[in-house]
Amino acid sequence: MKTTTKENQVENIARRLGLKTDPVIFFISAGLTALFVLLLVIVPEPIGEVFALGRAWVVTNLGWFFILGVNVWLGFLIWAAASRHGHIRLGPKGSEPEYSNLSWFTMLFAGGIGTVLMFWGVAEPISHFQKPPLPGVEPYSEQAAKDAISIAIYHLGLHTWAIFTLPGLAFAYFINRYDLPVRVSSVFYPLLREGIHGPVGKAIDIVAILGTIFGVAVSLGLGSSQIAAGLSELFGWDASTFLKIMILAVLTMVAVGSIVAGLDSGVKLLSNINIGMAVLLMIFVLVTGSTLFLLRGIVETAGLYLQNLPRLAFWNDMLANRNPSNGDWGWQGDWTVFYWAWTVTWSPFIGLFVARISRGRTIREFVFGVLLAPTAFTLIWFSIFGWQAIGFDGIGTAAREAMGDQAGEISRAVAESIPLALFVFLEHFPFTLFVQGVAIIIVAIFFATSSDSASLVVDMLCTGHAKPGPVRQRVFWGLAEGLVAAMLILLTGDTGLTALQQVITVVGLPIFVLVCMMIPSLVRGFKLEDIDNVSVNGRPKLRDF
Repeated sequence: MKTTTKENQVENIARRLGLKTDPVIFFISAGLTALFVLLLVIVPEPIGEVFALGRAWVVTNLGWFFILGVNVWLGFLIWAAASRHGHIRLGPKGSEPEYSNLSWFTMLFAGGIGTVLMFWGVAEPISHFQKPPLPGVEPYSEQAAKDAISIAIYHLGLHTWAIFTLPGLAFAYFINRYDLPVRVSSVFYPLLREGIHGPVGKAIDIVAILGTIFGVAVSLGLGSSQIAAGLSELFGWDASTFLKIMILAVLTMVAVGSIVAGLDSGVKLLSNINIGMAVLLMIFVLVTGSTLFLLRGIVETAGLYLQNLPRLAFWNDMLANRNPSNGDWGWQGDWTVFYWAWTVTWSPFIGLFVARISRGRTIREFVFGVLLAPTAFTLIWFSIFGWQAIGFDGIGTAAREAMGDQAGEISRAVAESIPLALFVFLEHFPFTLFVQGVAIIIVAIFFATSSDSASLVVDMLCTGHAKPGPVRQRVFWGLAEGLVAAMLILLTGDTGLTALQQVITVVGLPIFVLVCMMIPSLVRGFKLEDIDNVSVNGRPKLRDF
């Protein structure tokens, strides 16, 4: 009786505030977010030390778990698509896809890779080119260049999209097919049954919401750093913490403004225009750069990726001199483990988005489409931006000697500031100021629309319905994401990316464990299917593949 009375009181408070949501999930998630922001204001240094120690422990003791886990996820997805369960439709029996393949692929690109490719397209290949992670490779050599491109695509190719595809498949299967609430807890229905509506289910949803908020906040922090670097390059402004906070405030206001105005069609149009601008930027680099070299590079890079993928996928940096006392945990701690932890915090957000646009598709269509289409685009993007950046920097001793002082210009920029890499790279092309300005606009719109979409998804995870809740709820989450990002920027100060890596590695661990548990849940769900009733009768149609 007491529990019921307390729940009624919480529901009454939610109604008075004009909220339409699960009050327990909403208020606990909001309260924990507010508590974290308050602690950052009151005791920023101890909080920073806690995250630093937490990251040291996670990377030292569980780095192998992240690397092995993503490989298992990728293997499970391929098995699910290739098995007899691949014919199961992600929706009611007889349902058909709502979008054409072209529209579907375009939305996949908009949902998950635009922001990341803009940030790392130049910076990551150059980072590995000047500091080769694999043993016995000379910096700036031809082998270093090949390894750098291969590693960059490994980080943002099949494995990254496996992190999005597994939750997306689980969402699409249990929400679209079982007609369950739009929540992460619904994925565990075969394991928890009606328990998804109880304390355990609510705890799962709260963890997923907090992870999503932190993941988006870290991305907003990186985005504001890149925009600040671009403005510094264009106008000579100091890329200070104050400038980053001002940029973040503008991005947050744009996101909140779109929520208040309800400009869904406008936001979609803006997103499509932004995608078009990013593609045009890529074509511009291809046409005005070393075109023949880059075209040959695209073809060769596909082979390099396939050749090096097995080694990179299981490489665990086990022989590195790990010493947590001085921050030396091996190269994988700063790169691969960070990537997987960061990406998995986005998985509820991107997974739900991908599930919504994939209703009616078969498991086979879903898995191969979501894995292969974005990976192919990523390969082309890195082949153009990565190889051109490495070419400008100078490949091999002879080439660098012939280039004189121009050799290593981009490497020096990356060593100074990773967010600056793209804009120094664009200095080598015609119409420099105009192109750099366009790049700043592309980055800004990508991050603003990501914040807007994330606010909508977090609100859905609270309400349990695909229909958006009241505007005030989404505005709250949009402001919360911006505020957490601002506090993280203040916390990181000059340490920048390193401190953000510490935060996201710690936050990503519980989300990673949740995604691991989606596999047994899906397997149990598949076993309950009557395959004879959902499989294709006779010869499958071409579109089912």
